Amino acid sequence: MKELTLNREAGRWAMLGGCILGGGGGGGAYLGEMLLDKLSEAPPLKLTPLSEVEDDAIVLSVSLVGAPAAPEQFLTPEAMIRTVELFRENNPGVKLGGLITNENGACATVNGWVQAAFTGLPFLDAQCNGRAHPTGVMGSMGLHRDPKYQTTMAFAGGNPDTGRFVEGVVRGTIDRTSSLVRAASVEAGGVVAVARNPVTAAYVRSNGAVGGISQSIALGRACEEGLSQSPGAGVERAMEVLKGRILCQGRVDSFQLRTEGGFDVGVLQVAGHELTFWNEYMTADGPDGTRLATFPDLIMTMDASTGRPVTSANIREGQEVYVIATDHRNLNLSPTMYDRTLMAPVEKIVGRELLKYQELKD
Repeated sequence: MKELTLNREAGRWAMLGGCILGGGGGGGAYLGEMLLDKLSEAPPLKLTPLSEVEDDAIVLSVSLVGAPAAPEQFLTPEAMIRTVELFRENNPGVKLGGLITNENGACATVNGWVQAAFTGLPFLDAQCNGRAHPTGVMGSMGLHRDPKYQTTMAFAGGNPDTGRFVEGVVRGTIDRTSSLVRAASVEAGGVVAVARNPVTAAYVRSNGAVGGISQSIALGRACEEGLSQSPGAGVERAMEVLKGRILCQGRVDSFQLRTEGGFDVGVLQVAGHELTFWNEYMTADGPDGTRLATFPDLIMTMDASTGRPVTSANIREGQEVYVIATDHRNLNLSPTMYDRTLMAPVEKIVGRELLKYQELKD
């Protein structure tokens, strides 16, 4: 692969492609822009192919945890860098070989660039998962299935001026530490940055989404080229790359959202179609109730006036949107996306059937 400099242009494409692959989640665009602004203060950063890293090199994943629509969320690049510093301070015997981001999104795809640039670590062309997902466990690359694996998670976030700032390090199983970090995000006002789940590069090769960053950049570049012609052309170019389809175009007739336990949960109606979300879009049903797409299929909304993606947290009633989808087989996914134990709780949360539409493993 040709060496790619992670500059503002690449970041613009990564944010656009990543937001589409976020499937309704993945963090807000303003956070991604904030990170790219901070990146301009750092030494030049290259995208490092995973193939250039030794099998036994320790890789750390970075992420955001929380509810994107939480009104008191507050996060800075310094807090995100702090998570890597906290991990290093509390694990002096671990030599890190690189960072990866956990998922895709307007922020998530560029999450890790600043941390890598300011700590001198390589940023690797891999992700825990090639689409966004609501829970930390879903981005664990299957580590939750290993009863012997003990993770370390370092977190930081919140506004110090309002007494919301928290930071810390927790150790334990994936399930328990993920719950603790989720609770910390609530105390921080909605969102915290996290550095977590140290594994070998060999493990990432087998269980992660290798090439996920370059794929996001390529998708964003294609979509941007289409947008130079028209909003509709941008959507069509994105669908060509993803081998997807436009489910409908119309006005958002109703939109309901509640922030619950550190997540955004809700439902919206577009041109007779119903979409549910748990941060990310979970289901899309046609006007006659036919299921058209089910997570981990990618479901996304695109603003019809701009052709650009709009997340579930930013949808508004009356907005004209495209609803797009592509089959999960067209995505670069982690094995966790096929884990029945992780998917079963989603039905209760969004109040819709999912399991019978999914290809799951016990």
